Amino acid sequence: MNNTLGKVYVTGGAGYVGAVLVPRLLDEGYGVTVLDLMMYGEDVLKPHPRLTAIKGDIRDTALLKRTLPGHDAVIHLACISNDPSFELNPDLGKSINLDAFEPLVKISKEAGVQRFIYASSSSVYGVKKETDVHEDMALEPLTDYSRFKADCEQILRKYQSPEFTTTTIRPATVCGYSPRQRLDVVVNILTNLAFHRREISVFGGAQLRPNIHIADMVEAYLVLLRAPREKISNEIFNAGFENQTVRDLAETVQKVIGDDVKLVETPTNDNRSYHISSKKIAQELGFVPSHTIREAVEDLKRAFEAGLLPRSLEDERYFNIKRMQSLKLR
Repeated sequence: MNNTLGKVYVTGGAGYVGAVLVPRLLDEGYGVTVLDLMMYGEDVLKPHPRLTAIKGDIRDTALLKRTLPGHDAVIHLACISNDPSFELNPDLGKSINLDAFEPLVKISKEAGVQRFIYASSSSVYGVKKETDVHEDMALEPLTDYSRFKADCEQILRKYQSPEFTTTTIRPATVCGYSPRQRLDVVVNILTNLAFHRREISVFGGAQLRPNIHIADMVEAYLVLLRAPREKISNEIFNAGFENQTVRDLAETVQKVIGDDVKLVETPTNDNRSYHISSKKIAQELGFVPSHTIREAVEDLKRAFEAGLLPRSLEDERYFNIKRMQSLKLR
């Protein structure tokens, strides 16, 4: 472990990725503070002597000023995730995803945090014709969700200094099992429907969708925490694994869940196709994903079989939009 970064502050640490990342950080010997609204339950994270879990809002600057001092690194995951959730309440999305960002960065820097890692999104590129979309390409975000992600990247760069290392990661769509499960992202949606309904609707099919196994996404954050400062300072890294078509993803799910699963192809007007290159993070930091999309499907299948995800077709806990509507979050 890099002992100079012993205490990590994770915003959104009880979310989909955070619920896998935080136990991993604890296993690696870090002290961890999680700040999260706990919308999906306060039992997502198991108690641990080196874990402090705070139920709170990243928009609460007094809370940030009180709890950030003493931490060496911040991993900023908290946001209203993905376009549909954001569009449900644009004002809420803006207040959390954009307006709260600069105060968080500023307070982190003033508190003596040495490293700030920001979870952006590969959606900032928009739709590109090129097959290897790399970090130096122009950003063409298509929605407010991705536009604000891009805006925050620019804000973060302004705060870079020798004492405050800033870095941005642009993940592909994350898939696989988590104690705070999401079943509203493409691989997880297909697996849930295949397992329980034995039928998958494939809208279009030829569109490319970059994905990354949740265990690899967690590993990427560990790599950024441990990397020498000069290698990540003011840098941006894509993180993805397999650029597969939606049809390929559906066929992978079918192979794992069972040959009886029916694939129903439906025409779609949404022919957006995304494909990213993750060569930079491999070449500069030695990070190469090691878990396949098939493994993510297999992990979910085991979770369904073990009863870990009850009522997975209707329980709002697995669907961001349903949960936000239910809680009337403001």
